[in-house]
Amino acid sequence: MAGKVGTRECHKIRGAQLRDLLDSKHNVLFDCDGVIWNGETVVAGAPEVVTLLKQLGKRVFFVTNNCTRPRENYVQKFSRLGFTDVAEEEIFSSAYCSAAYLRDVAKVQGKVFVIGCHGVQKELQDAGVPIVEDVSDGPDVSIYNFPLDPDVKAVLVGYDERFTFMKLAKACCYLKDSDCLFLATDPDPWHPLRGGRITPGSGSLTAALETASSRKATVIGKPSRFMYECIASQFDLDPARSLMIGDRLETDILFGANCGLDTVLTLTGVSTLEEAQEYRDSDAPEKKDFVPDYVVETIGDFLQALED
Repeated sequence: MAGKVGTRECHKIRGAQLRDLLDSKHNVLFDCDGVIWNGETVVAGAPEVVTLLKQLGKRVFFVTNNCTRPRENYVQKFSRLGFTDVAEEEIFSSAYCSAAYLRDVAKVQGKVFVIGCHGVQKELQDAGVPIVEDVSDGPDVSIYNFPLDPDVKAVLVGYDERFTFMKLAKACCYLKDSDCLFLATDPDPWHPLRGGRITPGSGSLTAALETASSRKATVIGKPSRFMYECIASQFDLDPARSLMIGDRLETDILFGANCGLDTVLTLTGVSTLEEAQEYRDSDAPEKKDFVPDYVVETIGDFLQALED
């Protein structure tokens, strides 16, 4: 294709080269946090880019490891930030995909013990996957006598601002049964907050449970292929004609590499060009899949390319 200079070279492109890249693709997959928006601030030009891509006949999907809200709430956020044409079926969160995995792949026959927020619980409930009710333990309940539900067949870990030692202890007890599934919504270790602060991510909570239980979780979100397979089960996707755009090398870009997609790193989020170049220049073969094919400053660069 015209404009394609190299593979996994984190080549910075814009203008005609970027237009050529988009012309060669039919499906465009966007991460959300750090790409489409940062918190409640939309990345300049993002709504217009999504609209223009659709007007050109492209199929647009949003693939996010953020499990804090159900898809219906994502639709509301897109609308609130000025997107006029984003449908619920175009949004694939790690919470939604975890529910789909438990229902359609694992076909879990029993309840799920959830370490996670409302978004995870709501997607499980919408998928018809029964969960252990989140009730507060009384003052007399301790790690020695807390009740365990005999119907639990899976433990799912996601982002949980109310994570407690008791939740960790209960999950460990359930996972003593080798037949109990151990899943994680995503491996993200932390997330940036306003003012330079960070918050622990699902990956850090999963790591605590992996250590305590001596088991490894099956990760559903990026960089796992399952999120792509979840989209492909509903839409006919050709990897060669699909493009992944993200801001995190270890999840978004690795996800694209794992799924055989061309990848674009945008510099409005977590990872930097310098980090991508370090991975590119590394002698470690396993680091090469962290290297994007292309780099843009912002997806606002797409607007200029599409309008030229």
